[in-house]
Amino acid sequence: MAPLAALERMRLTFGAGVAERRLSLLQSADRTRLATAGQVRRLHELLCFIRAYPDDARILAQAERMLGHFSARGDLRAHRAALADSGIAGTAIHYRFFHAQAQWLADRWPSRLSLDRSNTEAAARVARALPLLVTPAESQALTESRLPAYEAIDRLRDRRTGDAEFLLRRIAAMPGDMFTREAFSDAIDASFVLDGAADTPSRTAAVFDAAPRSLESPGPVRGRPDLRAQLLRSPHSVCRLPAHDGAELADLARGAMLTRARALAAFSYADARDAWLVDDGDGLAFALSGVVPERRQAVAATYGGLTLRNRVPIGYLQADIVGSSAAISFNTFETFRGGEAAFTFARLLATMHHVFGSRSFTIEPYQLGQDNEEGLESGAWWFYFRLGFRPRDRSTSALARSELARVERRAGHRSSLRTLQRLAERHLFFEIDPRRPHPLPPLARLGLRAGGRMSMHAGAERERAVAEASAELARRCGLASLASFTRDERQAWERIAPIAVLLDLERWSRAERAALVALIRAKGGRSERSFVKAHVEHPRLDAALIEAAK
Repeated sequence: MAPLAALERMRLTFGAGVAERRLSLLQSADRTRLATAGQVRRLHELLCFIRAYPDDARILAQAERMLGHFSARGDLRAHRAALADSGIAGTAIHYRFFHAQAQWLADRWPSRLSLDRSNTEAAARVARALPLLVTPAESQALTESRLPAYEAIDRLRDRRTGDAEFLLRRIAAMPGDMFTREAFSDAIDASFVLDGAADTPSRTAAVFDAAPRSLESPGPVRGRPDLRAQLLRSPHSVCRLPAHDGAELADLARGAMLTRARALAAFSYADARDAWLVDDGDGLAFALSGVVPERRQAVAATYGGLTLRNRVPIGYLQADIVGSSAAISFNTFETFRGGEAAFTFARLLATMHHVFGSRSFTIEPYQLGQDNEEGLESGAWWFYFRLGFRPRDRSTSALARSELARVERRAGHRSSLRTLQRLAERHLFFEIDPRRPHPLPPLARLGLRAGGRMSMHAGAERERAVAEASAELARRCGLASLASFTRDERQAWERIAPIAVLLDLERWSRAERAALVALIRAKGGRSERSFVKAHVEHPRLDAALIEAAK
């Protein structure tokens, strides 16, 4: 189809005269019935890209009109089955949704969610789990009758309740807490089908109305940015979102992931009260959400986020922040690649610096390609290296120098898969001030040390060990009780106590111990941003954590 091919060729072309040609081609594509499912998918993704990077208001309006009625196109209806899992409005999604994703879908669209009965492996796991989820009489009947899983669910549910809804409601009713129910559900690993409808998650309708919009775009910002220069430029504004916008952001982020067969816990457990919008100008924004207090880590603060262009999600991120250090996970959705990934990443680091006070950044091995085929194929390690990230591990540094020497000897040299795997075994780091590298507190070693101490004091009775650590920390900080603490503050205290009692608090001043108490209470407050700020400003916490891990 000529208009489609022409639109694809000029995807990254902007400037004088281009808008008129693009508008004409879009109008032609709107009138044309496409012959294959692949062509329908290609047109859809082009429209999403154009909505994120419109030449002008006319182009934006045309792209949004076409997306608005895309699910009604005759060619989409003709190829609906072949377009399953495309994320296009009105098409089905087959996925082994994680527990939180599936529960969210069952709460919002129970009639649209069903079990994928073609998955026989999942059926066997459901059959084994089902007797644990029903009454003793039903459990005995299932055990003796040996009914197949889906037939058993059909016998037990009423006509108004779908099979997926029945299973998920029974898991939600299990004794225990959110963690035990999640573990049980994910062990079953059921396979689902979300039947597409006008209001179910789709890439087609994915926009965040609260974000800034630009009616004209010069196109993606190409080239390799200077990270330190970018870090000096602050975003235009940072604002805390009202709870209703925070909830809308959480839903948009969950939808953006499941329409791409992905999941991120930071989105699944996003806290609508701790949501922030960072306007970076020219239609670029970052929408960040903390996680609900029940899911917060003991020391690190976690934020998930969407990269937005003209209100359109073009990628996602996660930041795990420990004081002024931030471990960054960054991904640009495939539709929007080939454009400005380096620039948006640079602006993300600037956002982290100006919003959270981050001065040291790290990329973990998974993001670089360890056990991550996509990361290896994309050359993620070299992407970050060329931006200025460096390994601290000597053997990795030596391997990188060797590869660079090969490039100098032979232009076009590309690292082998094995070399990329070896490079990806260690973290990469970037410091705002390379003369003052910021040490990363070794949280894994701290956790193991805390575990060893609890075992020594209480064996396997972790509840008693946590209670004792909590009381000891209170005594060492000069607190008579935690009576004035909220439920979330008390929970934060109990989580960090097994680590905090490893610190040599007797050498701290009264003010430093008081600052630690305030910091822990902030961990259980409305926003973890306050906790991060308190950690950054504490004079000796990072050094104490590093010393305690030895």
